[in-house]
Amino acid sequence: MKNPSHFISLADLGAQDILDLLDSAADLKEKRMRRKVTNLLSNKSLAMIFEKPSTRTRVSFEVSMTDLGGHALYLNWNDLQLDRGESIKDTARVLSSYCHGIMARTHKHEHIQALSECSTVPVINALSNIEHPCQLLADLMTIREFKGRFNGLKFSWVGDGNNVCNSAILACSIMGMDMSIACPAGYGPDKSILKKGENMGFTPEITNDMREAVADADIIYTDTWISMGDEFEAGKRIKALTPYQVNDEIVGLAKDNVIILHCLPAHRGQEITDGVIDGPHSAVFEQAENRLHAQKALLLKLLG
Repeated sequence: MKNPSHFISLADLGAQDILDLLDSAADLKEKRMRRKVTNLLSNKSLAMIFEKPSTRTRVSFEVSMTDLGGHALYLNWNDLQLDRGESIKDTARVLSSYCHGIMARTHKHEHIQALSECSTVPVINALSNIEHPCQLLADLMTIREFKGRFNGLKFSWVGDGNNVCNSAILACSIMGMDMSIACPAGYGPDKSILKKGENMGFTPEITNDMREAVADADIIYTDTWISMGDEFEAGKRIKALTPYQVNDEIVGLAKDNVIILHCLPAHRGQEITDGVIDGPHSAVFEQAENRLHAQKALLLKLLG
């Protein structure tokens, strides 16, 4: 790994690092199916800081630590002394003297960076406003399960160019996938991520034409139009993004064996229809399960 201590961005990994993690994740998934005990993190503890609530992130990390013989501590941001003015850096120093790793899901990417600067144990970005690298590890695992490869695949993102889209840009850059992004004006990916991609020799196609973006796609990925913190502009977002719904007509423009991804929670009838998310092309729930296996591999790499 480029950064052996922390996992803040997908760019912390090279292609071989990712392949190694996916191999480990596949092995752990197979062992779990056989109910084989994998107490590889016995007596290890993970502090989990949540500034933003979650279903999949909390459950998958807690179960990951339990499956690996360790222990996870749920720490709500408002229950910590952070809510009373203690600095993030002081919190990092204290938690890293108790625990073997820190996972954080925050509103601001700067909070993750501050934790990593002062922690003496690995820090994992479980979501920030800029990136969601753990999600992309699960997505890459799912793509490999369904497609068997990465190089040359067409990855089409549809809708809001949010934090998951940002990490997808880095994933496509590292793993050799082509990427098309369809979004309305003003809803594109973060410029700093696009610049990072350029520095890696990668530039995604960005268009307002969804049909152009999904034509001959191997993967179509969408996400909610209203992320946590965007509720105040829900009406504006729905109006701008309604033409970018993933439905049967859109799926029909892609390859016959296209897979549909969505990191959940889904707002059925908005960004994706019931027919698509529950349809034959959907890999959404396999993708959700793979959060568990991919994160177990990551935890083993960083804490083991």
